[in-house]
Amino acid sequence: MPLPGSPLPVDAVLPKLEEALRDAPCAVLQAPPGAGKTTRVPLALAEADWLGDRSIVMLEPRRLAARTAARRLAHQLNERVGETVGVQVRLESKRSARTRIEVVTEGILTRRLLSDPALERGPGRRPVGIVIFDEYHERSLQADLGLALCLQAQALLRSDLKILVMSATLDGARVASLLGPGTPVVASDGRTFPIETHYLGGPQGRARIEDAVADAVRQALREETGSVLAFLPGVGEIRRTAERLDGTVGARIAPLYGTLSAAEQDAAISPARAGERKVVLATSIAETSLTIEGVRVVVDSGLARRPRFDAGSGMSRLETVRVSAAEADQRRGRAGRTEPGVAYRLWSQTEQAALQPFAPPEILQADLAPLALDLAAWGASPDELAWFDPPPEALYGQARDLLHQLEALDAEGRLTGHGRAMTELAMHPRLAHMAITAGRSALAADVAALLGERDIVQPDGPRQHGRVPDVDLRLRVEALRGTSASSFRGMRLDRGALYRAREQARRWRQQWRASNAPDDLHDAGRLLALAYPDRLAQRVAETAQGARFRLREGRSATLDPGQPLADADFLAVGDLDDRHGGVRVFLAAPLTAEEIEAAFASSIVDEDLVTWDADAGAVRARRVRRIGAVILKEAPIRQPDAALVRNALADGVRAAGLASLGWSKDARRLRERLAFLHHHEGEPWPDVSDEALLDALDVWFGAALASARRLSDLARADLSGALLALVPWDKHADLDRLAPSHVTVPSGSRIPIDYTDSDSPVLAVRLQEVFGLTDTPTVLGGRVPLLMHLLSPAGRPAQMTTDLASFWRDTYFDVRKDLRGRYPKHHWPENPLEATPTARAKRRRKG
Repeated sequence: MPLPGSPLPVDAVLPKLEEALRDAPCAVLQAPPGAGKTTRVPLALAEADWLGDRSIVMLEPRRLAARTAARRLAHQLNERVGETVGVQVRLESKRSARTRIEVVTEGILTRRLLSDPALERGPGRRPVGIVIFDEYHERSLQADLGLALCLQAQALLRSDLKILVMSATLDGARVASLLGPGTPVVASDGRTFPIETHYLGGPQGRARIEDAVADAVRQALREETGSVLAFLPGVGEIRRTAERLDGTVGARIAPLYGTLSAAEQDAAISPARAGERKVVLATSIAETSLTIEGVRVVVDSGLARRPRFDAGSGMSRLETVRVSAAEADQRRGRAGRTEPGVAYRLWSQTEQAALQPFAPPEILQADLAPLALDLAAWGASPDELAWFDPPPEALYGQARDLLHQLEALDAEGRLTGHGRAMTELAMHPRLAHMAITAGRSALAADVAALLGERDIVQPDGPRQHGRVPDVDLRLRVEALRGTSASSFRGMRLDRGALYRAREQARRWRQQWRASNAPDDLHDAGRLLALAYPDRLAQRVAETAQGARFRLREGRSATLDPGQPLADADFLAVGDLDDRHGGVRVFLAAPLTAEEIEAAFASSIVDEDLVTWDADAGAVRARRVRRIGAVILKEAPIRQPDAALVRNALADGVRAAGLASLGWSKDARRLRERLAFLHHHEGEPWPDVSDEALLDALDVWFGAALASARRLSDLARADLSGALLALVPWDKHADLDRLAPSHVTVPSGSRIPIDYTDSDSPVLAVRLQEVFGLTDTPTVLGGRVPLLMHLLSPAGRPAQMTTDLASFWRDTYFDVRKDLRGRYPKHHWPENPLEATPTARAKRRRKG
């Protein structure tokens, strides 16, 4: 059947694609932007004889793309969406018994596969004959998961199921290798008109990217005809750019981002009225699958906002990053869809050459808890499935740990009945656990809807620099219910997010048959804690930066000064941010110790904690009832276990370092002698380095630790005796023989040996005390000569030597000349070997 409308480049390869899918279970269609793959391929394949009466499901990465694709497919058939062509996205479903082609967002497919693994109940109750993955190059987590599940369903349950992957930029051969040996790759030309590209450079000293975008939009409107599509990283930048352009350009400003209502999105992508120019300010939502009529100019900030999951903090956060080269080309291509266009890029050609080829796949840096729950419900581990990029082990392991906390997995890692019920709710595992545990109440529906959307209360400007709204979740529930809209200290209500949250809450209330009877808003803290059991928090201090709370896993978080919840003893925290020099709380609700006890009884432990208190310099012994690092009750222990006290005190010594023990001169010298012997002889002489002594603290210092409670108690400890305990008893005599503490010199003085340098022990002695000594004193059985520091009468080194005989013979007379000049009243004999050594600095006799 001829396809309606004007020809598109992909039309030329449709027969080849249809034939490839007749003979193979999978195929890849590689087609650049403008080829027409989204609006042509489903209609063509619907007529394939091998499809028979089966249905087609096509996945789009975004709701706007799915709705737009369905509308255009239906338009080509002169029908409305919901007849032959249907659509299902979040909060919207248009299908009927006639529906044969259904456009869905990727998460919808996952839900279908979990409830119908063989895809026997597709659109119009027909078995699904082919699943089409459109725009697969975007590499969303749900697309990777959906493809992996479809491939396994095809291999195990439905050998007749076809899979088609369509991509604009990915290497088709690599995609084909994932789908299986011999998978055909069909390539199509694109259709884009010539696009002139201008590189404007960066913001050049402007404080914000929106200033540069606004200037570039004004330049484009002056220099070019037609409407403008400007790409910005996020909603805040879009709003501020709109404020800068409002009233200064003769064009209609139309925001376009994912959280707008369907009507607002449709208004943004609809053609401008006759004689009107339009400026569409969009996020990455407009990169692919969309043609905005009348747009022939693109302004690209070069920035995108991507979610990134931090395995260390357990939090996802949005990061503003540079776009990839592929994304920049997709954005540029929006200018040449219907006529020759122009692109203004807010970076340099040098920066263009440095862009990464592709954006990183979402699966490598996303929160994998939903994926881990889906795989548990599917009954497979990641290594049993085919992935373009497998989920990282560390992120996946952390996701499963969370599912254990949420009671979705049992001790063996199998899906529990509770976990099975969670998968049926089509929500994030945190929200599903909360909703089920709370009995699917009306309050649970409201809280889940609020947590599933961006915050309905927004500060004026980026929240890390501007004012932070009241973090109390209960105020948001009141705003959702329309009972309060003035409790946010002048902050702005996001009407779009509020509308969507209300609509989602209404649907869940209806689906759960939740009672509309009044409920207690104070229960919001318990519900938030059920969703975020890992973010229970306890107030521990008040600082200049605000109230400091300790989270269940041990980190600290701060509640900004002036927040009403700063006085709460315990919080359930729903939103944290750790990007700016500390973790800050942005959404929370209070709860009591009794509520924590009731909700988390199986996780609460009673134990004796004997720990080191660095501030007090002492051991602290308490009997605590806790959940993680959150202490619910505590009391001092009068007679703590001696072994626990000893271990805690050892921790204190390790933290403070060995110097905290107050070493006496004799103990320090003994340690240096032992270090000397260990350096030269090794075992059995003990290693007495800081690291070794701290590691073996219980062994050599255990007796002192057993009788102390404070660091100051150890000042009286016999460190010399403790160190000698490390030396085998039969080696004690060898210690004095091999590494004597002193040397008796000719004057009769006992001079201590300095073993600080194990390679060159030092004997510092006045020159006059060794008159007559011909041989250099040695240690280690004569193997190591002492480095003699021969001192002046004032105790300053006059000469250093390890060969005393050579000194007397070759050097003494030069030293004598110098010393006679500086110390003329002292005796400096011409023959030092026959002179009488003396420990007293005698003056030379007169006459």
